[in-house]
Amino acid sequence: MLNFDKDRFIRIQSGAVAIAEEVRPLIRDLLGKGIERLYFMGTGGVQLLTLPAVDLIRQASNFPVDACYPAQVVLDPPAGLDDKALVVIPSLSGTTREGVELLKFLNERGVTTLSLTGHAETPLAREASYTYTNFAEDDTSSESFYLQTLVIALALLDEIGAISDYEAVLAELKIMPELLAAAKESYEPEAAKLAEAIKDEPYHIFTAAGSAWPEAHYYGMCILEEMQWIRTRPVHAADFFHGTLELVEPGVSVFLLKGEDVLRPLGERAERFAHRYTDKVRVLDAAGVALPGISPRVRALVSPAVLATLLQRVSAHLEVLRDHPLTTRRYYKRVEY
Repeated sequence: MLNFDKDRFIRIQSGAVAIAEEVRPLIRDLLGKGIERLYFMGTGGVQLLTLPAVDLIRQASNFPVDACYPAQVVLDPPAGLDDKALVVIPSLSGTTREGVELLKFLNERGVTTLSLTGHAETPLAREASYTYTNFAEDDTSSESFYLQTLVIALALLDEIGAISDYEAVLAELKIMPELLAAAKESYEPEAAKLAEAIKDEPYHIFTAAGSAWPEAHYYGMCILEEMQWIRTRPVHAADFFHGTLELVEPGVSVFLLKGEDVLRPLGERAERFAHRYTDKVRVLDAAGVALPGISPRVRALVSPAVLATLLQRVSAHLEVLRDHPLTTRRYYKRVEY
């Protein structure tokens, strides 16, 4: 496989699931101390990776949960951001400017914080109330954050009595790192073909629904736009028919990501439409990935990570074919803004 270290990948994703050993007792302790609200506050793409966990909590319970932009919070904080709130701050680098400013703001207000970073000895790792550092880099961070935030959501739901299958779900999550690696290997030939097919495309529409939507948004914005300078239009499948459909015509590239949750039909509706009006419809379907030992319940939960793991292989080939390393930037962390 092109530029892929299987052992490293499995080690990083196993580390993401392993935080469960500490997260569950931590959540229990914080609830006992009066925590009544949960916020996820990441900057950029990493915030998108938390959204499946946010939606899971909303769907399974009445526990107050929200996702907020750090840069917005420090200017206009939501009500309830006090000593009864827990704020989860994910940041791969642990140095994200907006995240560091947010943490200072929250510490001054006495808010309990939990940082998720890929690097220790960084401001967000050192100065949060609690921290979990699971080393990762760009090519492994999506799956890692999906899994870590899923574990946090499951631990909360278990502690408040909203689910009864925590142990069973966690047991399945523990075998996911190896299964994700196997999925990469199986998809490699198709990833190479897809990268070849799109390497000269100037523009893509990305759409999805349910837990697959954050990954569609993430891949368009953070990988193709930021890392490859390719224009994209991410649009939720529920909104596809309220504007974006008018941009579909022969030659327009439409990417559809399909998960395995109850909102899958929304994406399939967009898929049927796109096939009628353009010859460039690309579908990535989590349901087509072999995950032996994983129940339908858990397959629905891990669909975003599965899609991310396939798309990473596309990225690995795309950067070579386009002679444009994924680390190349013009502005991001290069100039003052």
